[in-house]
Amino acid sequence: MEGPSISSRVRRLRPSVTVSVAQRARALRAAGEDVIGFTLGEPDFDTPKIIKQRAIDALLAGRTKYEATLGDPATREAICEKLTRENGIPGLTREHVGVSAGAKQALYVVLHCLFDPPECGGEPQEVLLPTPTWVSYEPLAELAGARVRRLATTREDGFRISASRLAEAIGERTRLVILCTPSNPCGTVYPEEDLRAIADVVAEASRSRAPGLMVLVDEIYEKLVYGGVKHFSLGSIPEISERVITINGLSKAYAMTGWRAGYCACPGAFGLELMRAMATLQGQISTNVTSFVLAAIPAALREAGDEVERMRRTFAARAERMSDRLRAIEGIEALPTQGAIYAFCDVSAHFGKRSAGGREISSALSFSEALLEEQKLAVIPGEDFGPPGERHIRLSFACSEETIDRGLDRLDAFVRSLR
Repeated sequence: MEGPSISSRVRRLRPSVTVSVAQRARALRAAGEDVIGFTLGEPDFDTPKIIKQRAIDALLAGRTKYEATLGDPATREAICEKLTRENGIPGLTREHVGVSAGAKQALYVVLHCLFDPPECGGEPQEVLLPTPTWVSYEPLAELAGARVRRLATTREDGFRISASRLAEAIGERTRLVILCTPSNPCGTVYPEEDLRAIADVVAEASRSRAPGLMVLVDEIYEKLVYGGVKHFSLGSIPEISERVITINGLSKAYAMTGWRAGYCACPGAFGLELMRAMATLQGQISTNVTSFVLAAIPAALREAGDEVERMRRTFAARAERMSDRLRAIEGIEALPTQGAIYAFCDVSAHFGKRSAGGREISSALSFSEALLEEQKLAVIPGEDFGPPGERHIRLSFACSEETIDRGLDRLDAFVRSLR
């Protein structure tokens, strides 16, 4: 008789390389090593005081009970107002909005509402995923029962999928396209003209070969854009707005990673159907987000704009500093960061070399491992971001300029030591 076992679908689930590298760096620090971390995409600022105060007030006032699963009406209304005013998404009401425990839970719930697992019968429906991209999209889509097809982009294309390439890829089984702009890990942003061309493709495909086609756009870094770059929401284009699911949250722009405050929205009749389905599923998972966190969300969206802009300007200066420093390091190729909090660097010029410690450098992973061991600098190897991530490392600049300089001094020293 067999003993207890873990389900095969969870055993197949890949752990986050970002979290594992960060944990290894923390372990080295705990052992007394002077480790510099360019790993986690977690702002190093404190949550703005006005946001914290609203949560404190709610807690002291006794807002500690169950709430509506997708958020109370006032919070959903505040999000609806934000998406209508700032993002230009038409046709939204608060009933088209759902609040989740972070954008990641919103993504999980949406995917499970869109896809059936293989045991439900029929051929798996398809997700088109331009890569390199955030590590969680693919495993979460597969967990929901989708078949993921990667569409590799290039540095020459700004790591953005072209409308023509997307048109070629969409087939009868395509159910969802996932886009992330500004991009984690690439730090690039889809300009308005590119998104309008993609909207034309989606509109045409939905009228013919892919009538059930939807697009999920992750805009978690929307407020962190630099160098005059503007964020544009795909969901604002009327011709496809009811086919666009916008996912966002307060973690990055508002320095609220630990609060777990995320949301999603989709206008139209299907948007209402999706929210009802999400309420059913999320109600079985976590019921509501923390009750007094709900009180902080309207304050963040309506009253913390000046603080967000202050943080954005600081990140902009860091992005410029990191780009300038990286250009001076031999064999490191990186596009200037337009958004998010990352530099994405091609290090393949150093493959085939050996480190000073005798380690063979044959991949982004081996480059990152040797860098951590020999220079105590933690970066994220790009393999799990999808092709051509295997030639790249991701550096987060969610740290001070002094730390950026110290870390890049170590990267430069490591590169110079390779033979």
